[in-house]
Amino acid sequence: MGATAVMVLAASALAACGGAASGAGTSITLYSGQHEQTTDALVAGFEKATGITVNVRSDDEDTLADGIVSEGSRSPADVIYTENSQVLEYLQGKGLLAHVDAAALARTPARYNSPQGDWLGVSARVSVLIYNPSLIAADQLPTSVLELADPKYAGKLAIAPQETDFQPIVTAVARADGQAAALRWLSAIKANAGPHNYPDNETIADEVNRGTVAFGIVNQYYWYRMRAEIGAANVHSKIAYFAAGDPGYVVDVSGAAVLKSSAHQAAAQKFLAYLVSPQAQEIIANPAKSISFEYPIASGVTTQAGETPLAQLRPYPISVAELGTGTTAIDLMRQAGLL
Repeated sequence: MGATAVMVLAASALAACGGAASGAGTSITLYSGQHEQTTDALVAGFEKATGITVNVRSDDEDTLADGIVSEGSRSPADVIYTENSQVLEYLQGKGLLAHVDAAALARTPARYNSPQGDWLGVSARVSVLIYNPSLIAADQLPTSVLELADPKYAGKLAIAPQETDFQPIVTAVARADGQAAALRWLSAIKANAGPHNYPDNETIADEVNRGTVAFGIVNQYYWYRMRAEIGAANVHSKIAYFAAGDPGYVVDVSGAAVLKSSAHQAAAQKFLAYLVSPQAQEIIANPAKSISFEYPIASGVTTQAGETPLAQLRPYPISVAELGTGTTAIDLMRQAGLL
């Protein structure tokens, strides 16, 4: 995209968000399940652009979603911003989301938005293997997620099934091979992981990097974020992709929605419009501003991080609608004793 086109997009997006003076005195409440550094950078940009104050409540996205369901029409939330589409699909199914303004939806490719138009995609990430070359060679890594069940990886594998990020992989495996096969696979990887069943992806990245365990499955940006935080000289791990089209090779979408119960619909819609504006997408694209390392997916902006470009990825073909609410994945993991 040329500089002139970006300037035109930026100007029109700013007009859609409203000038700073027009938002003076207005405030909205954001329930954020996204990383705090990314959220803080985006909120600061929005407040500066519009004059609207954003009160942020951060927590795990599933906790926030359950809270919204419990609060119902009394929820103080105006907007929810999540790491994964499943949470948004869940709230959409409960009839709790307002329709997103068409102009904002148009800035993100339709495949990354709610098919019903009740939430929009903001950024994306892809599942990868993080491994320690001193413990396992690249050519010894599995090329398919199904190989994680092979007994030869017993004691070498790290997983974080409590992470919402893990649900899309389980959903993809179940879609590719059926729920019965997915359950057998989950039981086998539970055994292989043993004590390396961790609470989150940050722990996987740290433990693999320190040499506590040979490899694990995470989203790519955790490795890049770790490298930025501890310095390249302290990174002893690498990342690798599953084979093209493998069910373990999943692109997942981070998105946002306006609550139907919001008393500040106009301001909340402005926040969504800002998230997919060139200004906000440039914040996501530039890790020095947001420490994000996720892929911007709206307004034609591309990542500035030194990672495989989104357009060059060859993931398993599954839509946000097919990823669904994550309910099936959660049920299978519970049956396997992983939750």
